[in-house]
Amino acid sequence: MLVTIDHSSPVSLAEQIAGSVRRALAEGTLRRGERLPAARALARTLDVNMHTVLRGYQILREEQLIELRPGRGAVVSATTFNRAPLVEACQQFVHLARKAGLPEPDILHMVKAQIKAAT
Repeated sequence: MLVTIDHSSPVSLAEQIAGSVRRALAEGTLRRGERLPAARALARTLDVNMHTVLRGYQILREEQLIELRPGRGAVVSATTFNRAPLVEACQQFVHLARKAGLPEPDILHMVKAQIKAAT
């Protein structure tokens, strides 16, 4: 599983870590029962504080996506996310935007604006 962060992003590093795990679940590259990287190792890889990784894992635990097991680490407890409704909604949005004559940069700008508004 690839965890990525952007140090210049306004989104907290812990939330970015949680977002990477959510994305992997949505893409199906991470499945129930799989272990996440150890917090200390992931912190070294990402060049962040271990407590930042643990905060990201805590977010996922509160969302009931992972279990934190003492001595065994973080394990995915959620089933694979069904992304079909999201793909369908995205396809409908793009279809409507194209029908309205919007170019790709404008469509992407609209999506980014909605992401920012939801944060």
